[in-house]
Amino acid sequence: MIDFRSDTVTKPTQEMRNAMANAVVGDDVYEDDPTIIELETLAAKMTGKEAALFVTSGTMGNQLGIFTSTQRGDEIIVGKKSHIKNYEVGAAAVISSVSYHLIDEIDGMMPIQEIKQGIRGLDIHYPTTSLICLENAHGNGKVLPLDYMKDVYTLAQKHNLKIHLDGARLFNAATALQVDASEICQYVDSVTFCLSKGLASPIGSILCGTKEFINRARRGRKMLGGGMRQVGILGAAGLISLREMTKRLDVDHKNARYLANKLEELPYVQVDFDHLDINMVFITSEINFVALGEYLKPKGILIGGYKGNSLRIAIHNDISLQDIDLLVDEIKAFYQKSES
Repeated sequence: MIDFRSDTVTKPTQEMRNAMANAVVGDDVYEDDPTIIELETLAAKMTGKEAALFVTSGTMGNQLGIFTSTQRGDEIIVGKKSHIKNYEVGAAAVISSVSYHLIDEIDGMMPIQEIKQGIRGLDIHYPTTSLICLENAHGNGKVLPLDYMKDVYTLAQKHNLKIHLDGARLFNAATALQVDASEICQYVDSVTFCLSKGLASPIGSILCGTKEFINRARRGRKMLGGGMRQVGILGAAGLISLREMTKRLDVDHKNARYLANKLEELPYVQVDFDHLDINMVFITSEINFVALGEYLKPKGILIGGYKGNSLRIAIHNDISLQDIDLLVDEIKAFYQKSES
């Protein structure tokens, strides 16, 4: 199947499979799995942080970031369209017992003035604001510029707040900005990034921060059932993700733009070029995307992420230019069939 639903659907490369089969392992709960130690050390270095922790998923990483940086009853500042708010099962309320102060994003960015207004004062009626959560790259395909990150960080420092970055696609953002990931992460206290979104690892994410922060997060991971044993088998794939797959993301970005340009030629498709910073193409159309999905599946093509008249198409390591051409040709065929 040619799978355009998400960049989470990538299959591990043959090199990853070989590395996993031959991984040197230990017991990670005892912190003696050498492959995981190597992975966490590399992740910390690449993000410019003191320490890192391998976790099962981006959601676990984000929730540990919140849990470790807050107290019960606190309020955190979060974007209304963020992954943390919309797609993590309301976990912050359950695990950390915090509430959200929600702000509308503009191009993935919460306006600085609105963040400032959302920081609570000392009135006894108010919860304590303790954390600002950002997302870069944002799920809407936008990359937050470094100047914006710096402005939020300066504001947080002034009010003694922490910043957690949902960097699920951190290296896509770094690729788009043409900087090292550490240049983005210098403006946050903790960051989660996914090894299984675009970087082809089968499982896993990394949480990075100070040594003291990661020590506390490690305890939280254990509490959530995320302490794993010979997990170096997964870490072996993660090392290849960081050393090699991060260096090829520009290919996905170029292929996404290739797809966008091909789709723009179709009069019944509108491409959102304003949200084409990374590897995802957003389109609107009069096409019935549910029916299109049903039409494409028997032809070996999967799409998803459609809401009403909008559709997200994700490009990743397993998608070639030939696959993109086939998708566009089949969309043309479906439209012609539906119009006849």
